[in-house]
Amino acid sequence: MGFLDPNGAVLVTDGGLATELEARGHDLSDQLWSARLLADAPEEIMAAHLAFFRAGAVIATTASYQASFDGFAAHGIGRDDAVRLLRRSVELAQAARDEMAEDGRERWVAASVGPYGAALADGSEYRGRYGLSVAELAAWHRPRLEVLAGARPDVLALETIPDMDEAEALMTVVSGIGLPVWLTYSIDGDRTRAGQPLAEAFALARDVPEVVAVGVNCCAPSDVSAAIATAGEVTGKPVIAYPNSGEGWDAQRRTWIGSSGFSAVQAQQWVADGARIVGGCCRVSPADIGNIARAVAGAG
Repeated sequence: MGFLDPNGAVLVTDGGLATELEARGHDLSDQLWSARLLADAPEEIMAAHLAFFRAGAVIATTASYQASFDGFAAHGIGRDDAVRLLRRSVELAQAARDEMAEDGRERWVAASVGPYGAALADGSEYRGRYGLSVAELAAWHRPRLEVLAGARPDVLALETIPDMDEAEALMTVVSGIGLPVWLTYSIDGDRTRAGQPLAEAFALARDVPEVVAVGVNCCAPSDVSAAIATAGEVTGKPVIAYPNSGEGWDAQRRTWIGSSGFSAVQAQQWVADGARIVGGCCRVSPADIGNIARAVAGAG
């Protein structure tokens, strides 16, 4: 995977896709979240990808985070159409990349594979411990992951994983899938959202050849530096970090609360700590990503 060339520069991934879509006037309050626009307004998803690329990101994360066969079915979308929409999520990011090709800069598409809890749309991805076995979680993830892989993104982004059980399930599913993978946990302090030690959580990916990077996302910026150190020490793999703005999600009110603690200065520190890929997650805008891209330009 070219963007993790050992001699390559630090790379900047995008920010909150849903954040940008909301800024463009879209109501994403239903259970499909940004995945609804795969059917209703695909051109807006492509526009959001372009906004992040133009700001300086070189990795686009697809609008498939909360997309699932169960979720689509609950909205009257059958399996064949769900497959088409999952593939479309990758195709839109690829089309945005193609539109930027004239500047000669290399860019990549990461197919977002969100956790089981995201499909529940009740905040479970910030808790984990769903009551499902590793085998049940693997069976749930496998069909959509295979569809996304079939659309040939550059990497599968297993992201916002709150629980070691789910990570173990995903490691089973990606074995032999034929694409590189990154694994990022959502954390609280020095533990997963489910309360497990990060060293144990990262160790699950250490010997999985498909996993080319590990790290954290969808967490407080203040938790990132320590996690970078743990991820690198435990796995020896490149580290990726893309936290939220620092605001907190109120699942009952379905709104963000608190104030932002996100800055490009912090991103410079993450690079100094050893991160090879940096960016943002929820509530991180193209302008924020632009600041990061300028701050880490030339780092490597």
